[in-house]
Amino acid sequence: MKKSLCYLAVCFYLIVQTAFAQSVKIVRADKSAQTLYAVSVLKKALLQQKAAYQIALVIDSIQLKKEAYSINPAGKKITITGGDGNGILYGCLSIAESLSNGTSLQNIKASAESPNLPFRAIKFNLPWDPYRTGYAVDLHMETCKDVNYWRAFLDMMAQNRFNTLTLWNLHPFPYMIRPKNFPEASPFTDAELKVWQNLYHAIFRMAKERGIDTYVVNWNIFVTTEFSKAHQVATSNIKNRIHYGDADTSEIVKKYNRECVTQLLDEYPDLTGMGFTEGEAMNGMTPEARNQWVEDVIIKGMKLAKRKTKLLFRVPLSAGVSDGGSTSVNVEKLTRKTIEAETDFDGPIWTEFKFNWSHGHSTTKLLKVHGGKLSDTYFKPEPTNYKTVWTMRNEDFFCLRWGNADFIRAHIAANTPTYAGGYIIGSEGYIPAKDYFTKIKGSVNFKYAFQRQWLFYKLWGRLLYNPATPDAVFKAEFIHRYGKQSAPLLEAYALASKTPLRLACSFDFTWDFSLYSEGFMAMNKKKMSYISVDQQINQATFDLDYVSIKDYVKAILAKGDFKGAQITPPILADQLEADCKKSLTLIKNINTANNNTLMYEVADVKAWANLGLYFAEKLRGGVALQTYRTKGAEENKQSAITHLQNALAYWDEVVKITRPIYNDMPYTGYTYPADGNNSVIDNTSRFHWALLRPDVAKDVETAKNATYILKAK
Repeated sequence: MKKSLCYLAVCFYLIVQTAFAQSVKIVRADKSAQTLYAVSVLKKALLQQKAAYQIALVIDSIQLKKEAYSINPAGKKITITGGDGNGILYGCLSIAESLSNGTSLQNIKASAESPNLPFRAIKFNLPWDPYRTGYAVDLHMETCKDVNYWRAFLDMMAQNRFNTLTLWNLHPFPYMIRPKNFPEASPFTDAELKVWQNLYHAIFRMAKERGIDTYVVNWNIFVTTEFSKAHQVATSNIKNRIHYGDADTSEIVKKYNRECVTQLLDEYPDLTGMGFTEGEAMNGMTPEARNQWVEDVIIKGMKLAKRKTKLLFRVPLSAGVSDGGSTSVNVEKLTRKTIEAETDFDGPIWTEFKFNWSHGHSTTKLLKVHGGKLSDTYFKPEPTNYKTVWTMRNEDFFCLRWGNADFIRAHIAANTPTYAGGYIIGSEGYIPAKDYFTKIKGSVNFKYAFQRQWLFYKLWGRLLYNPATPDAVFKAEFIHRYGKQSAPLLEAYALASKTPLRLACSFDFTWDFSLYSEGFMAMNKKKMSYISVDQQINQATFDLDYVSIKDYVKAILAKGDFKGAQITPPILADQLEADCKKSLTLIKNINTANNNTLMYEVADVKAWANLGLYFAEKLRGGVALQTYRTKGAEENKQSAITHLQNALAYWDEVVKITRPIYNDMPYTGYTYPADGNNSVIDNTSRFHWALLRPDVAKDVETAKNATYILKAK
């Protein structure tokens, strides 16, 4: 009876006149902005339909949970039932997708979906007052100030079932409010501030229409330069705005930040909540002092607002008094106690951890978070007022398109027990806004950087919503975009996209620039550089199922053996070769003439595959080189030379593929601490595989110049 009453309450309707002089009547549940957006999605998809139909939108929160939907065709009527507004929207998006892929209204099948995870977020670092500075960040400024960009980005999020946008920068408040008690803190005139406020209001309004929660996430402890000068506090903000500076916990700084939090939430009713980082600009503070700061300032400021909001609580990045990453059980216990004491927030507190530090695209096993290993303190006993959230940082590929559905499915399956709430997907230095990659002058069907990586976002978003989403859905999108000949691209991407995952598993890392898989680069003595064959030989593996070249050769020469599950360098090389050659075979007959966008898709698969083949030969060359240095025998040296020459040939193929179509690219906001509170910002260095070619060639010379010194027994 409750369901029928809900249906009878549906009384708003819209007639969509199709291109074939027939009409589709959409009967909608209400006139909310979200329902109107859902209807607009349907209207656009229905314009080319030939049949007269009625589509009813019904909300039934009794039978369906939040964000769930069902589609039920009956004669000339299709009923989309949602557990809430998001459910209605996702049902409309599902039908729109079917129609765009060539299914007629008459052939829409009954279906239903329900969300696997309630928190499906994107991490977006803003280019104003950014965490990392430099040219690679600044060049996105105008794009990110354009409302049209955000409309397109939020449309993408909704289509892919992302339901949360997190916006990050050091100190968001001056761009959003003029503090009532501290107007001197504002760097803007009234007119300038109004422009910023209009932008933020538009973002939050459009997100709400699309069923997307929004969070502003800041780092601590910051103030504006104007505030510093006016009150002579936080003076590091005057000299150099950096994220690893000393803490200033003076009362006026506390009062200013706390009041900013409250005023922000009061002035932006469409903003869902806030998040914070317990670690940046808190140098010299103990974990207890940091914890007290966020309680006294951020959390108290949120509680003083006129409405309940949601909280994203990042776990501490340091267990000591420095800004460097570290973990400890005692700090985990302290943090859990703090979180569990908070009961005044809307819904569960989302408690965030970096999955495998800055390189989530590695193994599906949780081996470390920011600073080191994580105990089970946050999970046992199971929490009642918070849910864990994994941040899948991507600091490994920005240019080349990536997509491996099975990796994402396996990741979700392995890391979403009942205490898990979801994921945050995104990068620290890379902003998916301005397309600074595309070199050719011909037309392409993408304008913004995120549109180039459509497969990445579609796979992560749809699979976080429903991990059982079949590959057929993603294959259909390729066909919709490029025709039937592109059907093999999904499998080809999956095979070639294993290349960066395997490098990250076999090469231990920590922070952002300790590894850049796309470029086969890593940090070496505070410099981002090509991973030489010697560095590959000596680097420990990240996933202990993998065996380093050095350890492998040592064990083999000692007549040792390995467990069946371990992946030795020869096994890894064979896996890379098999997958990458199959990937190239799958795409060899795809004709990219007269379609530049398809050309880019195919080129990226070729680039990943040839990088994988290069890596395979480099591994084999590294084994032979280390064997020669340890055991001798000229055939080992010649084998090393041959394999590394082969590796260079594959690298040359990567250059041949990418040089005509990709610009030299800036490093993504590359900075590192150099001298106390000073920071080195690299605005001049550029990345391209062609620029690294001399370094790859040096590997061959390394093998040619290798010597074996007979050790005395």
